[in-house]
Amino acid sequence: MELSNLRPAEGSTKSDNFRRGRGHGSGNGKTAGKGHKGQKARSGAPRPGFEGGQMPLYRRIPKRGFTCPSHKDIVGINLSVLDRFEDGAVVDIDALIETGIVRNPKDGVKILGNGEITKKLTVKANAFSESAKEKIEAIGGTAEVI
Repeated sequence: MELSNLRPAEGSTKSDNFRRGRGHGSGNGKTAGKGHKGQKARSGAPRPGFEGGQMPLYRRIPKRGFTCPSHKDIVGINLSVLDRFEDGAVVDIDALIETGIVRNPKDGVKILGNGEITKKLTVKANAFSESAKEKIEAIGGTAEVI
């Protein structure tokens, strides 16, 4: 679970396309859910996070960390996963996407040496670990860096 995956429970939120201020019969007429008077009842009410001139919370809290602009997101795949392919097949990024092993290759794919491989394959990837390259070549396959 990550903060970016949080969602409200099914049926707990209402649609935002409700037409407010369309008479008493609508159940949301007259003040249209804004109450009586005050800054928030008027048009041009302050933006979310505005604290009446006080330094807002999102600016009071210190910034932390560093995001490297040249960071590469490499997808790692273990050798044992490549055993799905038939003997003598050419395994490239497109083949990995077709079989569902990789959904989004991002900045590249690296083959890692975890597990064993029993089939002779031609593997084309952006990078290989030393042990993965040794295992692929030991069985008679080839490891090509693209």
